[in-house]
Amino acid sequence: MIPGYCHVDHVSITVANLDKAVDFYCKVFGAEIAYRMGPFDADEIPEMEDGRDWTEAHVDVKGARLSICMLKLASNLMIELFEYERGENQRSAPPRNCDIGGHHLAFKVENIEKAVAYLEKEGCTAMAGPIVMDEGPTVGSRAQYLRDPFGNYMELMEYAEQGFMAETGVYPYGTKAQA
Repeated sequence: MIPGYCHVDHVSITVANLDKAVDFYCKVFGAEIAYRMGPFDADEIPEMEDGRDWTEAHVDVKGARLSICMLKLASNLMIELFEYERGENQRSAPPRNCDIGGHHLAFKVENIEKAVAYLEKEGCTAMAGPIVMDEGPTVGSRAQYLRDPFGNYMELMEYAEQGFMAETGVYPYGTKAQA
């Protein structure tokens, strides 16, 4: 285990428009802004001793101009949103779930149908579903994937208890066995 490791601090996602993404997560999920920083511009920051610009050395994006906003998304999750105004070979579409580096945020909800209907009204696009887990380690749960208005994947999970919890004693945050 990593020496001094305590817990996950936050998840970071790059978005095309920081203001719109902050507005979405605050309005739709009730996120709270912890702080905003930037813009940081590689053209305005002295080069590193090895000749690389600051953003290339620190975030592996040469010539970048970036801004950051940290949000408290839930009692157990902070989300850091990045907007890169510049970056060499910047892609405009988020990775798909099958792409290396692909990702999604998953949210536990009480009722998938109500949550999907609400999120669709707020600009999200639902995939087919819900997926009913009637066997295996996640028996007792239902899941549904969506894309947020910016193309990022999210998953909704609905369950009281999943099969693996009783079998392993591992209970996620927000479930009845957590103290």
